[in-house]
Amino acid sequence: MARATTPRTVTNARTLRQNLSLPEALLWRLLKGQPQAIKFRRQHPIGPYILDFYAPAQKLAIEIDGAAHDMGDRPNRDATRDAWLREQGFEVLRIPASDILKDPTQVAEAILAYVSARK
Repeated sequence: MARATTPRTVTNARTLRQNLSLPEALLWRLLKGQPQAIKFRRQHPIGPYILDFYAPAQKLAIEIDGAAHDMGDRPNRDATRDAWLREQGFEVLRIPASDILKDPTQVAEAILAYVSARK
């Protein structure tokens, strides 16, 4: 069952938009402005979660995974989150932060190609 987006989640998303991580900022610089007529949102609240990036027309969640996503209970939490998003009809694309730091343009181009192929 879908859980509603709470006011607290919306407030947290607004705060996160002002404090993007370096990989998120590098990627956002390339995705904002609707490249190839594809709209992206950053730090977008969906139910109890905040998506790093979201392409609403394609219902595509793009998550940037730093090193912390491999530690502790994060892999299980990410799996739970991904399962919930898929149950709601969203597709989840996970990208290692290290890939963005190496070549943000290549990652942005790959995302745009992926989204374009899904139209």
